[in-house]
Amino acid sequence: MKEFFDFFKDNFFYKFLLFLYTLLISWIMNGQVQEIPPYQPLNTNLHSEISKMDSIFFNAYNNCDIKTQATILNNNIEFLHDQTGLSTSKEDIIKSTQKNICGKVTRTLIKGSIEVYPINNYGAVEIGYHKFFNNREPNAKSIPSKFIIVWKKEENSWQMTKVISLH
Repeated sequence: MKEFFDFFKDNFFYKFLLFLYTLLISWIMNGQVQEIPPYQPLNTNLHSEISKMDSIFFNAYNNCDIKTQATILNNNIEFLHDQTGLSTSKEDIIKSTQKNICGKVTRTLIKGSIEVYPINNYGAVEIGYHKFFNNREPNAKSIPSKFIIVWKKEENSWQMTKVISLH
């Protein structure tokens, strides 16, 4: 058996075939990779509405307007944070925002990052990137993090029912 493999060891033809085989496999594999198309809103009006609601909520967040935040948060809110876990109490979320955010933290949306997808007979899902700046740590680096918000439309108002915050 060793003689069989020794034949290929110094054989130029074998090396050339191995090179062609490798080239062919890489060409086939590259041909199978599909590019992710750039995001295009399915409904531009919905995208505008949700972007506006995002702006209203986080303007209230940045300016400690608790009343506006409370209006936008649904009574059955589910807030999932990758570091602190699940919170389902609207009252606790508001209290935590007053204690830990007001006058201390500012949220900035990464321009152009919002994607909005309609949810039939419910509302919409918003996905995007944002940064948080803690004025108590002015030299701390703020890196973009992903968020997902599920919006429910009841009558003519939008409310957040689920928020997933990833850092």
